[in-house]
Amino acid sequence: MNTKKTQTFLRVLLVLGILILINFISVRLFSRLDLTKAGVYTLSDASKNLVRNLDDRVTVKAFFTEDLPAPYNNNRRQVLDILNEYKAYSKGNLFFEFINPEGEKNEREAQQAGIPPVEVQVVKEDKFEVKRAFLGLELLYEDKKETLPVIQNLGSLEYDISAAMKRLTTHAKKRIGYTTGHQEPELTSMQKANQEISAQYEVAPVDLSSSTATIPQDLAALLIIAPQKKFSDTAKFQIDQYLMHGGKIAFLLNKVNATLQQRYTQPMELGLDDLLENYGIRMNNDLVRDAQCANITVMQQQGQFQMQSQIPFPYLPNGADVSRSNPIVKDLQGLIFYFVSSLDTSLAANKGLASEVLVRSSKHSGRQTGFLMIDPLHRYSQDELSESGIPMAAVVSGSFKSAFAAPGGESKAFVPQATKSPETRIVVVGDGDFMRDDFAGNRSNLTFFINIVDYLADDAGLITIRSKNVAQPPLEQVSDGTKKLLKYGDLLLPPLLVIGYGLLRWRRRVALKRSFESQV
Repeated sequence: MNTKKTQTFLRVLLVLGILILINFISVRLFSRLDLTKAGVYTLSDASKNLVRNLDDRVTVKAFFTEDLPAPYNNNRRQVLDILNEYKAYSKGNLFFEFINPEGEKNEREAQQAGIPPVEVQVVKEDKFEVKRAFLGLELLYEDKKETLPVIQNLGSLEYDISAAMKRLTTHAKKRIGYTTGHQEPELTSMQKANQEISAQYEVAPVDLSSSTATIPQDLAALLIIAPQKKFSDTAKFQIDQYLMHGGKIAFLLNKVNATLQQRYTQPMELGLDDLLENYGIRMNNDLVRDAQCANITVMQQQGQFQMQSQIPFPYLPNGADVSRSNPIVKDLQGLIFYFVSSLDTSLAANKGLASEVLVRSSKHSGRQTGFLMIDPLHRYSQDELSESGIPMAAVVSGSFKSAFAAPGGESKAFVPQATKSPETRIVVVGDGDFMRDDFAGNRSNLTFFINIVDYLADDAGLITIRSKNVAQPPLEQVSDGTKKLLKYGDLLLPPLLVIGYGLLRWRRRVALKRSFESQV
């Protein structure tokens, strides 16, 4: 009996020792199994590198009201999980604490940190009640702080925390310029895009309308967004020389002036064609139409009434075919363009440059050249949508030659200081309006624009985080025959399976009955 008790006691001690050892190891070696396609619940390499390279202590105060009902209690759990993961990779430089803002003192501390109370609905004694709750974070580093007032969107939680941490630990912001003087929209008029860029960069206008205009060489990137007025040779020379000195440029242009309101198109002469072709890319005078597209609302007459209805509009193509190797777009889904022109990247190879198409149209697309009357109710035939994979956005990289250096060493009217650039890159998109507030409600559009800026500014770390789980993937286009097959398959297959199972059971019962009768 004593031997059995001793063996039992030793087994219990062994199991406890194993559990303690596993717990000890798990605290120090953090790991997680994430089966989602984009790794939504796992820190990206950019976030891991960010906390690994912290040179001083970062303290996170999480002000979360306890005992909240679903789904708010899930927010607290997600924040705790992700902070634990940050801490595991921080080499001891990240600390966090959860504070329950109950009582006047703790509420005052939360509000002084910039975290306001929000009202949430709770069910208590079978009644709906409104309760004050705190759901925010305060990040402290040296003498600076960043605040995330309300944690609502868990899909962007990692990006919000990493971006705030990067703002805290960055001592000097890079400068981003955008051209003015050619009827470009002010960046401040695009509130969402401006807010996102200004959080990470210092944004500066660059007026190229005067003959003495220059582009500061300390700009990390230059944005040319939807100009409507022709560029002078002086302005083009300044753009060229900025590129020749290693600058990076985004050409986000409208080649055709088209809106749903005016119902017809007009070609736009911006004077940038020779510049772009010299850099290995051509923007065509056309508009891309695509069967895979966004819907618009139109008024239709139904008897004596006018009804609003949603109809697909091919000139708002859904750019779902993206390059899975380029960080700008590899995780994007549901990108919508607004009257976009096609690109030709075949010129790059002859100039010793590398080109990569970022976004293409679907397998059922086409192009419209010349004058176009915009008719939302027009039904396009298969012949009009017979092209596949039309380029709509691209990047060209390499060592560019100046557009103002004439063959044989002779110079044009403008004498370039530099005739060949170091390794650099440009991004060209055949749509200058996709990042406007009207379309930035589609999160992928705004993400695409910010990713372009990060990519050009050599600040690609946050791109992989920002693009996580930004949209639901669009439905794949299928033929009418496939649609009918799926439709009737859904209708007929379930009852046929039930009938088949019934017949099988009936045959088995008949066979068993005959076997029993033969034995009797």
